[in-house]
Amino acid sequence: MNRLKIPNIFFLSIIILLKIASSSSQLTTASLDYGTFAGAYNEEYNITIYRRIPFAAPPIGENRFRAPQPPATLTDVIYDSNRSFDPCAASRPEIVGSEDCLYLSLYSRPWTQDLPLRPVVIFFFGGGFIRGGGSQAIPPSGYPILNTSSRNDFVMVYPNYRTNAFGFLPGSEIANDETSDLNPGLLDQNAVLKWVQKYVKEFGGDPEDVTIFGQSAGGGSVVAQVLSTASTNGSLGETKLFNRALASSPFWPKTYRYDDPESEALYDKLVSMTGCSGDESLKCLKTIDFGIISDAAASIAAEAKYSANYFAWAPVIDGEFLKIPLSEAVRNGGMDFESGWGMYNTLEGAHPRFILCSAQRLTEGLGESFIPPFNTTTTLSSWLTSYLPTLSPTTHHHLLTLYPANGTTETVPSYTTLTTRAGLVLRDSTLTCPAYWLALSSKTSSYVGEYTIAPAKHASDTMYWNSVNAVQASNSLIYRGFTGAFASYFQTGDPNGNKLTNDSQTGVAEAKSTGEEFVVAENGFGGVEMRQLRKRCAFWLDVSNEVRI
Repeated sequence: MNRLKIPNIFFLSIIILLKIASSSSQLTTASLDYGTFAGAYNEEYNITIYRRIPFAAPPIGENRFRAPQPPATLTDVIYDSNRSFDPCAASRPEIVGSEDCLYLSLYSRPWTQDLPLRPVVIFFFGGGFIRGGGSQAIPPSGYPILNTSSRNDFVMVYPNYRTNAFGFLPGSEIANDETSDLNPGLLDQNAVLKWVQKYVKEFGGDPEDVTIFGQSAGGGSVVAQVLSTASTNGSLGETKLFNRALASSPFWPKTYRYDDPESEALYDKLVSMTGCSGDESLKCLKTIDFGIISDAAASIAAEAKYSANYFAWAPVIDGEFLKIPLSEAVRNGGMDFESGWGMYNTLEGAHPRFILCSAQRLTEGLGESFIPPFNTTTTLSSWLTSYLPTLSPTTHHHLLTLYPANGTTETVPSYTTLTTRAGLVLRDSTLTCPAYWLALSSKTSSYVGEYTIAPAKHASDTMYWNSVNAVQASNSLIYRGFTGAFASYFQTGDPNGNKLTNDSQTGVAEAKSTGEEFVVAENGFGGVEMRQLRKRCAFWLDVSNEVRI
C-alpha cells in the first residue's frame, strides 16, 4: 500500500508545483514609455487585471472642456494599477465623481510574452451620456462573453470618458477658444483607441485586431467613433484604430451642430445656472468648483428628460471630429471600418409617455411620477409634436401611416396600443435605425440582431452578457447561442466562427447579402427578413432634413 501512495503523492506535488509556476509566470507588470504598471492575477476567474492606468492627464483647470492631453511620465516608481478610480464628474450626492478620471482598466486571460497576441475589445459604458464609468468590478462587465468558451482569448479594455457638460458642452464659445474642444468625451474615447494602438501589445493584445463595443450610450459612442471615420471629400487615409464595431441598442439622440440655437441655448443655460454669465463666461466655467458645474449639468439633464431632447448632453456635429451627421454619412457610404453588428430590443421605446408630461409637470408643479393618460390619437399627436416639433404636417401624416394604429414589426405579429405605436417611433428613430445603419455601413461583413425575450425592453439583453448571474446557467441555450456569438465575433470577426450551438439553431445571418436579421427568442434562434425595418429606417433617412439624425 505504501508503494502505491508514494507515486500518487509525487505526482500530486508535481501538479501543485506546475500550478504555482504557472501562476507566478503570468505577466502582471507592463512597462510603457511613460511608466511601469503593476496589475494582479485573479485565480478565481483566471484573469489578469489592471484596474487603473492613466491614459491622459487630468482634465482640470485650463484643460477642462479640452481634448485629452498626454499623461504625466511616471519615473522611478512602479505604478500600482490594482486600485479603483472615480467616474468622471457626475451629479452629487448620488454619484460622487472626480475630474481626475481619465483612466482605463484592462483584463484578459493570463499571457506571457512568448504567446501570440490576442484580439482586443474596447468597451464603452452607457448612461445616456450623462453618467457612468469604466468597469472595475471583479469579474468585470462582459466577463460572461469571455467565459462562454475556452476558445475565447481576448483582451478587454474599459475606459472612462467625460460625460454631461464636461464631455459634451456645445456652443461657439467652446469652438472659438484655443484651449477648449467640442465633444471632449468622444475625444477621450478616441485617445483610448490610439493608446491601444501604441501600448496594447505590452498586455498581449493585437493592435491590428480591435473591436469597439458598447450598449446604450456606449453603443452611441461606438456609432460616434464609426462616424468619425466619415469624410466629406472621400479621403479617409488615417491609420485605422479599429476593425469591427458592435453597437448594442445604441442611443443616438438628435445631433445638432455645435452652433445651432439649441446648442447655444444649452451653453447659456449652464452659464446662467453656475453664475458665470458675462463676457468671460468660459473662463469662469474653467475656474469654478467642478461640483457646481456637475450639479447644474444634472439639473439640466433631469429637466430635459421631459422634453424633445432627452438628457440634453449628447454629441454635436463639430466640423472636425464629427464632420457630418450620421444620416449624411449613411447616404454617402463613406464610413471606413471593416465589419459592423447592430443589436436592438423589440420594445426598446416602450415608455414614451414621460415626454408628454413635460408641459403639465413644469407648469403645475407635478412630480416625476405623474404620467398623463396615453389613450387617444390626440395624445399620440401631441407626443409626436413634442418629440418631433420640426416635422412638417405632410411628414407627420406619413409617419402615422408608416406606424399605423394596427400594425406589425419583424417579430411582433400584431400591436394595437398607442403606447407600442409611439414606442416604435421612439425606438426606431433613436436606437434601432442607428444600429441598422451602423451594421449596413461596414465595408465587408454586416450583422443585425433583435432580442425578443420578454420584456425585451432597453437593456433586457444585458442579463446574458454583462455580469455573471443565474440566468446564464438556467438558460444555457440562449447564453451559449447569443453571448457565444458576441464572443465569436470578438475572437474571429465572424459570429458563427466559434458557434457554440448545434445545427438545429440558426446562426447569425450576414445582413447585406441576405437582408435578414438574427432573432434571439425564448426558445432559441431564428432569422427574419427586415422588410419593415428597412422601410422605416429609409423614412428616417429621408426626413433627416427635418429631424437632426
